[in-house]
Amino acid sequence: MMASGFLRGRRGRILGVFSPLEAELLRSLVSQVIELVRDESPETRSGDPLESLLDFEGPITSPDDPVLARLLPDAYNDDAEAAGEFRRFTERGLRDQKAEHGRQVIADLEDAGLTAEVDAEGEQIELDLAADRSAAWLRCLTDVRLALATRLGVEEDDDEYWDSLPDDDPRAYLHDVYDWLGYVQETLVQAIS
Repeated sequence: MMASGFLRGRRGRILGVFSPLEAELLRSLVSQVIELVRDESPETRSGDPLESLLDFEGPITSPDDPVLARLLPDAYNDDAEAAGEFRRFTERGLRDQKAEHGRQVIADLEDAGLTAEVDAEGEQIELDLAADRSAAWLRCLTDVRLALATRLGVEEDDDEYWDSLPDDDPRAYLHDVYDWLGYVQETLVQAIS
């Protein structure tokens, strides 16, 4: 049996294998990102009746939460008004899309055998994804990694810092999870290519 991650199967299928604990960790992290993108009530403009009819009442300011600001960045850094207008028309759909990708990942894990009560000694969770389903996985894994990196303060070329943390430091564990997710994402990219 292969280590956790993905590989290319026959006829363009993407095969994935995770231990029950890895699959549960994925489900938990993905659920947290879904909750984050679904639960915040962003500021909206009071409206023009036509806009209300067409449902263009989206947020006009960047989220206060640094993770949400990273997941839902401004389209224009140098023009706050244009960024607000762009956000108003696109953010709701982007939030919905991120939540849907997460729901697809969780559904795939559960369809493959992940249950509510995780048995650490249970059988591995084996996924068989159609090639088109892998896009949702890639986007979702990116969102989870961005969320973790933002919360941890991960920066480029800071491996020495993370390697210097004691093993019992919770940040070291979370950084290991961040690295593992990068590995999983890399195996998926290789399986698609």
